[in-house]
Amino acid sequence: MSAGTAAKNGHADRLDPVAWPRRGSPPPASLDRRRAEHAAREMLDALGIDVESESIRETPRRMVGVLEELLSAESFNPTTFPNDAGYDELVVARGIPFHSLCEHHVLPFSGVAYVGYLPGERIVGLSKLARVVDLFARSLQVQERLTTQIAGWIDRELAPRGVGVVLEAEHLCMRMRGIEKQNSTVVTSAMRGAFQTNSKTREEFMTLIRSRNGR
Repeated sequence: MSAGTAAKNGHADRLDPVAWPRRGSPPPASLDRRRAEHAAREMLDALGIDVESESIRETPRRMVGVLEELLSAESFNPTTFPNDAGYDELVVARGIPFHSLCEHHVLPFSGVAYVGYLPGERIVGLSKLARVVDLFARSLQVQERLTTQIAGWIDRELAPRGVGVVLEAEHLCMRMRGIEKQNSTVVTSAMRGAFQTNSKTREEFMTLIRSRNGR
């Protein structure tokens, strides 16, 4: 069954588990907590940190716990509904907060997402637009891939006439190390369908984003 057919039949949650990972709240089966805690302890020790001190003794366990939390998104059922009203204008969710971990340095990056689509035959609950951002953000990521994954999910789930996604984020790997640029942000975008081919649709979407930002 094609993605478009799945969306029309209300079974759009049946996605390729490799291309479209779904991370649930329970620990993944591959998580070896004891091994992870031992590795964290060994790394701290190799860095010259006294892992036997009272204040550090439980740090390896806490490190594993926080990474598990940051890398696990809550699963959800992306139920879609018929576009009975024939709504054919933009649907935009603005200022969705997100945080993720840079896969190069395992440092956080965080910001806001703007997600819009032009409905076709199906629409989705608005809260799901925020949850799909979290679904892909809770992973070791790069912002460019995160942006395209969100756009691809919506395109695949809803078969809309167009999709637009813009992420604006601050990266601690830029602020705390290397060039140490304290006020820098990174903006990425992914456009599909009418957002890519129709300049008026794209400009309307970008205008809505700018109005949110006061620019």
